[in-house]
Amino acid sequence: MGVSNKNAQDNIQPKGNKKPLQVLHISKKDTQEIHNEPTNSQEDPKKENIAIKPQIIKDDSVKETEDINEKTNDFDISQQDLTQQDLNRPLDFSVQNKDFQLERTVDEFDFDESAFLEALNANEPIGATGETISGKVIAIESDGLYVDIGGKAPGYMPKKECGLGVITNFKEKFSIGLEMEVLVIKEQNADGMVTISARALILRKSWEKVSSSAKNGELINVLINGFNRGGLTCDVDGLRGFIPRSQLEDGQDYQSFVGKNLKVAFLEVNPESRKLVLSEKKASLISKLTSLELGQLIEGEVLAVKPYGFFIDLGGASGLLHQSSLTNGSIRSLREIFREGEIIKALISEIDIEKGRIGLNTALLEDSAGELIIDKQKVMQEAAERALKTKALFDKKNKINEHK
Repeated sequence: MGVSNKNAQDNIQPKGNKKPLQVLHISKKDTQEIHNEPTNSQEDPKKENIAIKPQIIKDDSVKETEDINEKTNDFDISQQDLTQQDLNRPLDFSVQNKDFQLERTVDEFDFDESAFLEALNANEPIGATGETISGKVIAIESDGLYVDIGGKAPGYMPKKECGLGVITNFKEKFSIGLEMEVLVIKEQNADGMVTISARALILRKSWEKVSSSAKNGELINVLINGFNRGGLTCDVDGLRGFIPRSQLEDGQDYQSFVGKNLKVAFLEVNPESRKLVLSEKKASLISKLTSLELGQLIEGEVLAVKPYGFFIDLGGASGLLHQSSLTNGSIRSLREIFREGEIIKALISEIDIEKGRIGLNTALLEDSAGELIIDKQKVMQEAAERALKTKALFDKKNKINEHK
């Protein structure tokens, strides 16, 4: 049997100022050992007063927790010795940890810039819409061609995009290895293939050609291949041209021009709207303009009086005598100088072939400001002699125009 609690209380009595004993919690094992000992009530009570210090058994989790706490306390104590200056000082890995080494190789962090750019260019897609590319035919199918254009996939050209008009001898005209220049009309799909066209490139070059011809005031001969209510149709380098009835010298029986050639000039060239308008009348005017030169004295009839000047008939062409080029004097009304139907002489001061415009000048024929208003008849009679005085001025302008 175990130790009696009654005996323990009777035997443990405080004497004087002596402090009571602390109650200890012992493990089950220690308790069992005490219970197994033989009990002898005859023994000296003093032996029972001896406190047995139990052995505290700690499991692994408790030991691990205490080890962590000790390390934390050590760290906190070491940190208390650091000053602000120590905190601001950069870490020296060679002192704190001599075993720490940082090793790197060039291959791990560095690269060749030229090789990097070359790799980017190799993966860059080829063939933006509107781009001109050269390539070689690598395959011919019944519905189109495959052309190697240097990309990760070949370009595909539908049969209708292989040229202008209907192509009857398709496989004879195109052969494997044939080099050709094409225009990208559709960007690449998921497989990296773009749609290309030889026809679109031909038409683009045609628009560039006619635009340049129109700017230079060139005349062309066209074959009339059809007509409608508004006028005649023709072909210009693969482009469909239109000649309005109002731009024909004789528009009464215009259907009779089908199958014939006409000399025409460009009236409107618009690649965006695919509008190409031609004119037979303007061609006649340009023919007249090319026979004229700056500083030339001409004679013509006043066709109309406008608020800004006079229109003069030059025989197949009309010129504008602007009020600013009329006289060096002050005028109240244009009609006090010239009237409709009057024959006058003037100098050619401007020739714009592209716009079909001729500019005239009578102020340069005056010997004094306002002389044309005071003595118009004398100025007109001496116009040929006075024109010679301005020859040097216009010769200089002609040389400048030749160099343009």
